[in-house]
Amino acid sequence: MDYEIMMNGNVKIGMYAPDFDAQTTMGNLSLSNYKGKWVILFSHPGDFTPVCTTEIITFARANKLFEEKDACLIGLSVDSNSSHLAWLYDIYCKTGIRVPFPIIADRNGQIARKYGMISNDVSNTETVRNVYIIDPKGIIRAILIYPMEIGRCIPEILRLLEALQTADCAKGATAANWVPGQPVIVPIPKTFAELEQRNCEIEKNRNGMSWYLSFKEANCKELCDRKEEVKQISDVKENKDLKK
Repeated sequence: MDYEIMMNGNVKIGMYAPDFDAQTTMGNLSLSNYKGKWVILFSHPGDFTPVCTTEIITFARANKLFEEKDACLIGLSVDSNSSHLAWLYDIYCKTGIRVPFPIIADRNGQIARKYGMISNDVSNTETVRNVYIIDPKGIIRAILIYPMEIGRCIPEILRLLEALQTADCAKGATAANWVPGQPVIVPIPKTFAELEQRNCEIEKNRNGMSWYLSFKEANCKELCDRKEEVKQISDVKENKDLKK
């Protein structure tokens, strides 16, 4: 994997996310420290820019929703840590919003180039708007890429995260325009006997179009329990903070 990343300057879905150590607005961090949690790693072109400012504010407002899904946000650009801090402080002074997640200062572009965040045909120095969804095992499960002039849709990132979690839990797939709470697609039968059984189930339950397209409810108790556990941990932390 390291050789392929070195040669292509990019990562792909299904790869283990390359580890890194970085300086951030919340101190030093290593990606490996996030094992066991979902990670949303995203890059932005630059501090003190209009589109990026709207994105950081929107990510900050949605942070609790990501935490409820056991996911951590990590931002990145090639700006310095001092620039990040000044930008976040300006946002706080103007809006009252504190950015509750770290932003990496990738001054030499080492992390950005390793992850393919810099498109040389657009800019040799600034990152485009990449999003990497990394699962608790450290595997890259989804990659979104937006151009510099287009802001990201944060609700879509949340939907994609929950779709991945639901598909994993229910051992299925999600249909076009799937939203949380909807049924998932049942895996395709692998034998003729399973095909015949699937057709019988569809005829009985009216839960599909044909043997290759049928649905089931995503009864993900484990996922719901995990979300409740995360919520309880968050509530305890907030109560402790209030008592300080």
